[in-house]
Amino acid sequence: MISETIVVPIQAAYKKRWAALFVLCMAEFIVIMDTSVIGVALPAIKSDLGYSQSGLQWIFNAYVIFFGGFLLLGGRLSDLFGARKIFMWGFVILSVASLLAGVAWSEASLNAGRALQGLGSALIAPSALTLVLTKFTDPKELNKALGFWGASAAAGGSAGVFLGGAITQWLSWHWVFLINIPIGVIVLALSPSLLLKGTHRKGSIDLAGAVVATAAFVLMVYAIVAAESAGWQSAQTWGLLLLSVVLLIVFVALQKKRKEPLMPLSIFKAFNLSAGNIVMALMAAAWIPLWFFLNLYLQQVLHLPAFNSGLALLPMTVTIMLFMVIITGKLMAKFGIKPNLVGGLLALAAALFLFSMAPVSGSFMTHVLPASLLGAVGMSLAYIPGTVASISGAKPEESGLASGLVNTSYQIGSALGLAVIVAISSAKTSVLKAGDMSDVEALNGGFQTAFLAAAVVSLAGALVAAGAIKKAPQA
Repeated sequence: MISETIVVPIQAAYKKRWAALFVLCMAEFIVIMDTSVIGVALPAIKSDLGYSQSGLQWIFNAYVIFFGGFLLLGGRLSDLFGARKIFMWGFVILSVASLLAGVAWSEASLNAGRALQGLGSALIAPSALTLVLTKFTDPKELNKALGFWGASAAAGGSAGVFLGGAITQWLSWHWVFLINIPIGVIVLALSPSLLLKGTHRKGSIDLAGAVVATAAFVLMVYAIVAAESAGWQSAQTWGLLLLSVVLLIVFVALQKKRKEPLMPLSIFKAFNLSAGNIVMALMAAAWIPLWFFLNLYLQQVLHLPAFNSGLALLPMTVTIMLFMVIITGKLMAKFGIKPNLVGGLLALAAALFLFSMAPVSGSFMTHVLPASLLGAVGMSLAYIPGTVASISGAKPEESGLASGLVNTSYQIGSALGLAVIVAISSAKTSVLKAGDMSDVEALNGGFQTAFLAAAVVSLAGALVAAGAIKKAPQA
């Protein structure tokens, strides 16, 4: 199946490919973990640095905005200068940025560190996926490699929660960032011997396109986040949203005119690629709010300590890792991309619906464990098929671009989905507080609404996948 849907350069089997895959999966784990490792640490960071409840999401969004905004540029640089070189430069930037975030003394310094972390990750993610695709040419091996890749990505999101809890409780929140530095040193030390040096291609870099696309993304997310205080009908909110749309139109116009654009629009002629990227954005817009609000529910409603909160999500992490490595590849080979993608998103929607009924007096065994395991199975079923669909039909010389595009879709979905659902949750909490509810009841009511909104998003993703993804040949 995968050999039918992904085009990769033909080359002899690389002897160190499995050792190289370990390094690349480690890199993907770290990149995705950095989106979630701060989850359990949020209350401690809020207390130390004085963030507001709604302002906390900027610790996440500062990372995701720069990550998503520069992924296309990272993919383009990977195609032009070689994936290994860009991969290593990404880790240099990520390590320096992690030091800044780890010693942050204010909201501004932490947000700046997180933004630079996102920039480094934007270089790492597309180049790492390109290296995976080019090192495994046997279809069965590639299928297995993508299973490990998907497991490392999805597990990184969940494991970050557990690790964040342990680090926050036993050390301090500063170490959820500082831990990246020794890992970065290890990856940089192993990369020259395990990752083959890539070929250089002639071409130019569309910096204007990268700046315009990132500016549009930043303005759109900021408009949604700031709407809570400015008002949804305010001139500021609508002005920023309008400006972001104008910048997106300018970006498309630039891509049409440039001889070597950042994102050749012709790539969207591959139907599954286009539909797959939409589905990946919707998947992220449901999955990221799940762990974000589940962390807050565990600590602010059930009042679990940071470590216990992370431990509560360990079954989800283990399920994702085992399911993706052992089961997902076999199910894809038997049933194809579409059934697994649709089924996974429906399972994720069902899990979110269960979370939307979690009460103030909830328990781990009844209201957290069943839904979290169902959500883990859903994500495990959907993530790899969604990734495969999103890079289907890309030309060999566009492998970095396709890798950057699918990561961009996921991160844009993450940031916009979280921004919208946080705004919905905050508005619901404010309405409930104005009534006769206690603070914790009002807060939980907002969380329930957030889970329900995310369930609708996941259901929408399943409907898009069912209607737009074309059935691919099976292995």
